[in-house]
Amino acid sequence: MVLAHAMFGLDVFQVSVNDRGGFNIYLSEIVATFGLLITMLGVRKLHLLAVAPAVGLYISAGYWFTLSTSLANPAVTIARGFSDSFTGINPDFIVAFIIAQVVGAILAMLFMAFLQEE
Repeated sequence: MVLAHAMFGLDVFQVSVNDRGGFNIYLSEIVATFGLLITMLGVRKLHLLAVAPAVGLYISAGYWFTLSTSLANPAVTIARGFSDSFTGINPDFIVAFIIAQVVGAILAMLFMAFLQEE
């Protein structure tokens, strides 16, 4: 994040003030995380080398079809707390995003377990 800020001529150290709260945004993050994990778990059955491109394509698409801009990753969520750009997240909302991501991950794991029942 520090390097990206420096490259774009921004203050190197920032804390976001962008409010990103509300049920609709957290639901969107659950959907984004669910879809990402389903993509990873499903594609790995086809070929392990296909997982990385599938993840990249899913994240790119998720940016457009989810209100939360498809973070689906706690590390990215935390990092975006330190960018006051349009993609930043006020640190007050980070925990709620991570909870939504955990819920999405659990739902994806349960769904995949259901699909694999014989």
